[in-house]
Amino acid sequence: MTTQTPATPTSPAADPRPTVRRAIEQLTPIVQGVTEADLGRPTPCTDWTVRGLLAHLVAVERRIAHIVEGGHPFDVPSQVTDVEQDAWAAAWRTSAARLAEVLEQPGVLERDVAHPLGTVPAPLALAVYAGELAAHGWDLAAALDRVDALDQDLAAACLGPIRGFLPAEPRDAMPFGPVVPVADDAPAYDRLLGWYGRDAGWRPPAR
Repeated sequence: MTTQTPATPTSPAADPRPTVRRAIEQLTPIVQGVTEADLGRPTPCTDWTVRGLLAHLVAVERRIAHIVEGGHPFDVPSQVTDVEQDAWAAAWRTSAARLAEVLEQPGVLERDVAHPLGTVPAPLALAVYAGELAAHGWDLAAALDRVDALDQDLAAACLGPIRGFLPAEPRDAMPFGPVVPVADDAPAYDRLLGWYGRDAGWRPPAR
C-alpha cells in the first residue's frame, strides 16, 4: 500500500459542468430509491443517517447554485430543514433542475465565486463540488448497499482537481479526516475516497 501525495495544483478542465451533471445524474436514481424505512440507516458520515445525508445533498445543490449567482456559501445551511420525510426525491429533483438552469447562465465560467475554503474561479469551485457530490454519492450508495451503481470514470474525473485543491495535510480546520492509504492501482473510487479520508471498505450493518 502507498499513501497518495498531492499533485501540484492545476486548473480543472476548462468546463467542469459536465462532471457536475454526471455526479448529479449518478445520485438521482439512488436518491429516488430511498424509502422511509431507509432514512434512519447509518452512513459512512458518522454524524449523519441517510436522512441527514439527504438533507446535506439537497443543500449542496442549492449552495452551488447560490454561489454561482454571487452568494456566500454559508448563506445556505449545510443541511436543509424544509423537506418533508417523504419528499426527498422531489426536493433533490427540484434543486437539480434549478442548478442546471444556473449553470447555463452566460459567463458562468468567467466568474470568481465564494467557496467555503476561499474565493476561487468558478471552474475550480465547480470541479471541487463535483468531487463532493461524487464522494457523497458513494456515502449514500454504501449506506443502501448499492456501491455497484457507481461510475468509476466519474471518480477518475474528480480525483485530479481534488488532489490539487485539498491538501494531504494539515486538515485540522477542514471537515476531512487524514488521507487513507490506497494502492496506486486501486479503483478510482477507492483513490478518491482515500483522499477524502474515507475507508472504501465501509459497509452498513446487516438489515
